[in-house]
Amino acid sequence: MADLRDRLRAGELLYGTFLGLGSALAAEACAVAGFDWLLADLEHGGGDEPALLHQQIAAEAHGLAMVARVESAERIRTGRVLDVGVTGVMFPRLETPEEVTAAVRHLRYPPAGDRGVATYNRVYDFGLRPEGLATANDGVLGIVQVESRRALASIAEIAAIPGVDVLFIGPRDLSHDLGVPGAFTHPDFRAALDEVLVAAKNAGITAGILAGHAGQAQEYADLGFRFIGVGSDASLLARAAHDTVRYLRDND
Repeated sequence: MADLRDRLRAGELLYGTFLGLGSALAAEACAVAGFDWLLADLEHGGGDEPALLHQQIAAEAHGLAMVARVESAERIRTGRVLDVGVTGVMFPRLETPEEVTAAVRHLRYPPAGDRGVATYNRVYDFGLRPEGLATANDGVLGIVQVESRRALASIAEIAAIPGVDVLFIGPRDLSHDLGVPGAFTHPDFRAALDEVLVAAKNAGITAGILAGHAGQAQEYADLGFRFIGVGSDASLLARAAHDTVRYLRDND
């Protein structure tokens, strides 16, 4: 199976979901559901770096790509999740080309980047597969979130930075920063979506976004987004439980 970066470059439409519960079993349940990728959310989720390992193992058991959203763009945070074995890293709240350039350097070993070099970690079979270093830079996916007016102001320049593979809109943050919180059909928010789509297309990379539900995800796909998150393990569980209880109460 082609890696996630190659599939996006080929123009595939890939759906995933965020993992906020920090649970390996929840990760496995989402993996068997048929998503193309999973994202362990270390920014807002209930899990941490140790919990990521167990979710990573669950995803790998089903041949699924795992991405991690780091809590910050510090070099050490990126290196730790890559050493666990994630396919890519999502960087939240980056706003300038300088910030993005510094962040994506953490994804690759020197001289292309500044990732710390070690082969005794999990991703290299604890020292038994050091030859993996030779190709490690090739498949890592760099995902930069677009969550503010300031990021939009430099979006074309950000999209053109080597190492940026996906521009990913955080709709809640972006709508709040635009002054239209949660108004995802507002003209200002829609204009921002168009800006990101155009910048990604011109740079030959992928536009992504988080959708609240399947219908919204389909709408975003129709607009041209190709890396689409659909809710989270927690929100999918809560919605299914809510709908079940409501059905039962309404049919007493």
